[in-house]
Amino acid sequence: MKRKLHLESIYFIIFLGFTSCGDLSYLPSKSSNDRPNIIVVLCDDLGYSDVGFNGAKDIITPELDHLANNGVMFSAAYVAHPFCGPSRAGLMTGRYPHTFGSQFNLPQNSGELLNTGIPLEETFISKVLQNSGYYTGIIGKWHLGAVPEYHPLKRGFDDFYGFLGGGHRYFPSQYQPIYEKQKAAGNKIINDYLKPLEHNYKEVRETEYITDALSREASRFVDEASKKENPFFLYLAYNAPHSPLEAKAEDLAIFDFIKDKKRKTYAAMVYAVDRGVGKLVDALERNDQLDNTLIIFLSDNGGKLSLGATNFPLQKGKGSTQEGGYRVPMFFHWPKGIEGGKTFEHPISAIDLYPTFARLAKAEIPKAKILHGKDIWDDLSEGNEPHKNEIIYALRHREGYSDVGARKGDWKILKTNQNNWKLFNIKNDISEQNDLSNQYPDQMEEMILDVKNWTKSHIEPKWFDPDSLKYLWETHEMDTFKTIFDAEK
Repeated sequence: MKRKLHLESIYFIIFLGFTSCGDLSYLPSKSSNDRPNIIVVLCDDLGYSDVGFNGAKDIITPELDHLANNGVMFSAAYVAHPFCGPSRAGLMTGRYPHTFGSQFNLPQNSGELLNTGIPLEETFISKVLQNSGYYTGIIGKWHLGAVPEYHPLKRGFDDFYGFLGGGHRYFPSQYQPIYEKQKAAGNKIINDYLKPLEHNYKEVRETEYITDALSREASRFVDEASKKENPFFLYLAYNAPHSPLEAKAEDLAIFDFIKDKKRKTYAAMVYAVDRGVGKLVDALERNDQLDNTLIIFLSDNGGKLSLGATNFPLQKGKGSTQEGGYRVPMFFHWPKGIEGGKTFEHPISAIDLYPTFARLAKAEIPKAKILHGKDIWDDLSEGNEPHKNEIIYALRHREGYSDVGARKGDWKILKTNQNNWKLFNIKNDISEQNDLSNQYPDQMEEMILDVKNWTKSHIEPKWFDPDSLKYLWETHEMDTFKTIFDAEK
């Protein structure tokens, strides 16, 4: 592939990309009425600094870097929650998951143990696009409901290849014998990570490393969708580099210079994703679809530090309301609609994708649909701040208390581990080192009140993960958010 670059060249391009912010002038296509194809490539637990275009120094991602440096990189992109399930629910609904009871991950084996999923009253963006004529597909991880009525094919997708749970083992030669043995023993509940993948309700006996299999199926979808008259929407939800840490020998060999075993395996898993994205681009090119395809790349939450990820220069990682928990790498790439080589520095949220996609697709959003995200296309095009005077929230429930992060422009307030509230100028202090709460108490109090009003829209979780948290929710009156607002500030 001609897109392959030497490592030194990659780093040079990264430097240029992040120093050419200046006066942004995006150029969405106005000369054509063609609706774009839309592809969302979502990684699982990918660290903020674990791709070349976002500063990785030991992980090479030439395919992603090529797209990012010829598109628009977002330096302040957030997701709706620092865990994968609620984050994905936010992406699909355009809403904060706390407001419809989905603020916890669906527990493992929810298909057997929990007869529910993301509320059916919530119209997914996939359904909006499907109703407007798009051919829709999902490849990979679902984690939004494993019982029949919550299946992807019931939520706006025409094609599904993947798995319904929250994760999966990577080598079929390893997980299939375990599954077969447990099935033969009559086990009624077998771990989701071991189950066969499926294609449109039918079990498939996969033979490839799972990341490569998902990349293969994404290319297959593009080949098929390109033959149709209408545009397509593809949601490519890799489970990599989520645990278990399992990588191919040839990918591990590329990172022999990394001595830490977890970091080395993690790097190889990220590289496999990059290789797959390259194959996806090849499929778009051979079908003459690349120029009019909007590709969005992001992670569902921050990287897990204990499993090889890095989120430099952000603090903490997956599960945290500090920046490392829910600020993620992201880019848009659309040759026909976006002038490349730019960086957008204003904060945006993954929940903004829903109304933005609908606008670009000229699709009708149901009148009763509640959205918390907003169409950012005009602001992106003009280089303006989409969420001026608005807050981007994160709230994670813990064992009897809750953590909060909330950003408004350059300011962020933070409350973690039942400590006092803190205030940061997050634009100048991305690593959350300098607490300014004593210097700007009015600013902090104003934002705390905003968060308090926001929590009034939350409802009780429809499930808990683990289930033992339900007891703490009730005994600690967590629905009143006392630990956030009634304690010393």
